Amino acid sequence: MASFRKLDDLDPRGKRVLVRVDFNVPMQDGSVTDATRIERAAPTLRALLDRGARVVVLSHFGRPKGKAEPALSLKPLVAPLEQALGGQKVAFVPETVGPDVEKAVAGLGDGEIVLLENLRFHKGEEKPADEPGFVEALAGLGDLYVNDAFSCSHRAHASITGLAEKLPAAAGLLMQAELEALEAALGSPKRPAAALIGGAKVSTKLAVLGHLLDKVDALIIGGGMANTFLHAKGIAVGKSLCERDMADQAAQIMRDAEKHGCRIVLPQDGVVATEFKPGAANTVVPIDAVPEDGMILDIGPATVEDVTVALEAYKTLLWNGPMGAFEIAPFDQGTNAIAKVAASLTQSQGLVTVAGGGDTVAALAHAGVLERFSYVSTAGGAFLEWLEGRELPGVAALTRRG
Repeated sequence: MASFRKLDDLDPRGKRVLVRVDFNVPMQDGSVTDATRIERAAPTLRALLDRGARVVVLSHFGRPKGKAEPALSLKPLVAPLEQALGGQKVAFVPETVGPDVEKAVAGLGDGEIVLLENLRFHKGEEKPADEPGFVEALAGLGDLYVNDAFSCSHRAHASITGLAEKLPAAAGLLMQAELEALEAALGSPKRPAAALIGGAKVSTKLAVLGHLLDKVDALIIGGGMANTFLHAKGIAVGKSLCERDMADQAAQIMRDAEKHGCRIVLPQDGVVATEFKPGAANTVVPIDAVPEDGMILDIGPATVEDVTVALEAYKTLLWNGPMGAFEIAPFDQGTNAIAKVAASLTQSQGLVTVAGGGDTVAALAHAGVLERFSYVSTAGGAFLEWLEGRELPGVAALTRRG
């Protein structure tokens, strides 16, 4: 990984520090229902405040498409941010740039903080090339720039790449942790390394699978996408979710894996039902004995054992996607079992476990192991693009300035 400047490399005392965070949190009836993203950004903000910085917090929220929408204001985030900062008073300005913002920032004292309005209320945020004046106006508010929003760093937006090019830039603590975890998972992992890739469709993960083949020693494939690989091997999967038109691509991935010496681990058995609903009657069958009217909705105990044995021999595990229909019981058992095995090995044998993706985070939370993995990314799209081997503009901007 290319080097990048870290928070400890800055001298923020008395300086205006623009901090890009991701406060795109779930809300209902004007109140935050899950403050996880705010809480994860708090250590960076707290560290800067404790060192006498004058902190200006920047974030987007939702998709207002360049115009102000009261329902997407960041004002309701003030209280949860104050709570996350241990009671620190947070000022709020209902603008992003302009005289009122400049006055509020100029009035900050050392160790004080202000939250500005939703960046995406301004068209220049998402299209900085069309309105370069927005980047200039933002940059004029600060002396230093800190990016603590890996989850937004796959976007070449004004507050992501523009500010990193205008001001002395560094990664925040959350960004640093994310980049170091990703490096540990794929950049220079402890070997042997495995990747567990699940989810519904091969078509959405084709680039991921192709990128991983020469990066890991084993590829464990689960979820609906495993059915496409089974179909490509000539195994009947009944009425299971299966992209039959992707059979050639799945077969090519298996051939490429063999060339790279990457073991492909597919289900040995499955939990089969004729209806997709909670508590549906089901049975466990060998993977080559799925009835014509059956749907594979989870991996069976033989597959759990096979994956468990495999993981015991590995030192690094990268996880993206569930092993089955984890959202409904009893088809959550396979994903739960593997998640608990991985968490246990993390604690007992030092297995490095790095996971990410929306469904993955939900599945690990459902299994009760979210805090027991080495690192769990909530980055979503940025995490997936990283898995595909794509350069993330926000990260590239930081490393160029490292």
